[in-house]
Amino acid sequence: MFYTRIPCPSNIDHRPEYLNKASRYFPLIGWIVGGISYLFFAGAMLLFGSHLAILFALLIGIWTTGAFHEDGLADACDGFGGGWTKEKILIIMKDSRVGTYGVVGLIFLLSIKFFTLLELWRISPQLDTLLWPSLFIAYHALARLTAINLVFGMEYAREDATSKVKPIAKTHGSPEVAGAYLFGLMPFAYHVLAYWQHIFILIPLIGLYFYAKYYFNKWLDGYTGDCLGAVEQIAECLILLSFLAIWKLL
Repeated sequence: MFYTRIPCPSNIDHRPEYLNKASRYFPLIGWIVGGISYLFFAGAMLLFGSHLAILFALLIGIWTTGAFHEDGLADACDGFGGGWTKEKILIIMKDSRVGTYGVVGLIFLLSIKFFTLLELWRISPQLDTLLWPSLFIAYHALARLTAINLVFGMEYAREDATSKVKPIAKTHGSPEVAGAYLFGLMPFAYHVLAYWQHIFILIPLIGLYFYAKYYFNKWLDGYTGDCLGAVEQIAECLILLSFLAIWKLL
């Protein structure tokens, strides 16, 4: 209900405490989005070939989340690109319109995903192709774990309660942290067991977490929902690029 456009039973209502508890399942949503994306990729491969299959996989992933994280990335690009004070950055990010920085950011981000996945598919016959289905799940889950880590380690930046993500920041305990790490690392562990070199993928993600934490604290004294979306999308690109670099060296 909170993280996808997938319909939920009508008897499930919305409560702030549910959003607090839902944070532990944020990486699990990556399993769902990644699984759906791969199914469309596999089906499109039979009909159209790799280029369109990857395009459809990215498209269905965006549709499943309602462009939730892409919107955050675009808003963050506009906010930090055009604002020089905390107040100005927050105002720009709250604006529903997309500016030049946001458009450019989305173009480059989607291009990196597309061409990296295309190159991964090109070299995959040289590797264990059984790892390919789990790749979609692993990179979606691990990217969401990277983003939710900011919630566990930072304060919320807005003071006006205008953001839908604010309830996440109110409370989180060990069940939320443990659940997020469990669901975020399980698909990735499969890759590490198959090729131990994949463990190095965590290095750029750790770097992204600490830099994002420093950067957002510097400018906003905390995070917003758009910040989380931006980190999740950047993490997806870093994971795919890291997979590609490692696979080329195997």
